[in-house]
Amino acid sequence: MNNLLDLSSNAFLISFFLYCAAFIVYAIAIMGRKFSNRDPIVHVKKWGKIGLITTSIALVAQLIYFFTRWVGAGHIPVSNMYEFMSFLSMMVIIAFIVLFAIYKTPLLGLFALPITIILMAYAAVFPQEVQPLVPSLQSIWLNIHVTLAALGESFFAVGFAAGLMYLLRTVKFDSSAKSDKKQQGWVEFTLIVIIIVIGFIGTVFAFRASGYEAVFTQQEVADVDTGGTDNSTIEKVIYHMPPIVAPYNSETESYTSFLGMKEPLFEAPSWMNGVNAGRKLNTVIWSVVSGLVLYGLLRLIVRKPLGRAISPHLKDIDPDDLDEISYRAIAIGFPIFTLGALIFAMIWAEIAWGRFWGWDPKEVWALITWLYYSAYLHLRLSKGWQGRNSAWLAVIGFLIVMFTLVGVNLIISGLHSYAGTE
Repeated sequence: MNNLLDLSSNAFLISFFLYCAAFIVYAIAIMGRKFSNRDPIVHVKKWGKIGLITTSIALVAQLIYFFTRWVGAGHIPVSNMYEFMSFLSMMVIIAFIVLFAIYKTPLLGLFALPITIILMAYAAVFPQEVQPLVPSLQSIWLNIHVTLAALGESFFAVGFAAGLMYLLRTVKFDSSAKSDKKQQGWVEFTLIVIIIVIGFIGTVFAFRASGYEAVFTQQEVADVDTGGTDNSTIEKVIYHMPPIVAPYNSETESYTSFLGMKEPLFEAPSWMNGVNAGRKLNTVIWSVVSGLVLYGLLRLIVRKPLGRAISPHLKDIDPDDLDEISYRAIAIGFPIFTLGALIFAMIWAEIAWGRFWGWDPKEVWALITWLYYSAYLHLRLSKGWQGRNSAWLAVIGFLIVMFTLVGVNLIISGLHSYAGTE
């Protein structure tokens, strides 16, 4: 078993670096054609073919990771955040290949590969040890529900990327008109959110490599009247990032100073009285701080807003192609998501918990996601919303998807809290 899991981890790393190489190849194919001495069409086809071959080899490596971990763990590897986000990244590549077969353009790789790379890096943040399944996960319906939901969300991810590229391509970044300024600001905000995610990943790996650790003891008091009996418990909370915020009602057991900071700046508020609440707030603060620092460094390098810096490199791309790809990806993903995230999820809920629907936070946000994309397709087909309106809907929609996947699992407690992290 250990040999299989080691092989699985190595295959995961190999696929990650191959995806990075494939993205560079696609960037050369699309953005480097004006510097090529060859006919631009020949240049794009040549480098696009190399990119597709590299992506395919990376996908094979990722499939090796998936199946060897499946055999080694004894169950399909989608039961925690590391496994699910890894699986979702693989589904994005499969969605990319499906759409590539339809449109046959390397343009797809330019925005599908970065999503996969970020998802894989994000997955690696979480504990990678094989965990035993809780009883509710020991069902064939888990396999059907999770795999189809992830496949549907992967098409939404491609639609998001195409929509964002459409905005970067069409927003007038040199205009000072009020409406254009507003569009510029929202595009820049979207890029900042993406950079904050990247900053979070980089920060986690940096402190993990340094071996940083701080330990607190927190007193938890149950909300039950016990007739004066002390019903409190003492929990140990371990931080792997310097604690800007300490857990509520806690004492420091061990603390490693960082940049002259010898104690937390403040304590989590009383309404965040949970074992992991203070640590999660601390992680959010570090994510925002590191993301904003990274954004500031990028702004210093390019000396202009990032949207304005990226836009000129996309001027040779037909925005109508981006609009069509975004819509087509969402149109394909919607029925798959409907089956996986709603219909088969309700069947699984009936088997696992004895009810089809229970207003669990994950169920509610899955429904919100489904209703949102239903509205997107209605506005697109019935009201003729195309171009910029459609692109913004695609971008906002995937942000809702990511909150459903990440925010609900890690912030809101519920029956799906098994997907959390250490």
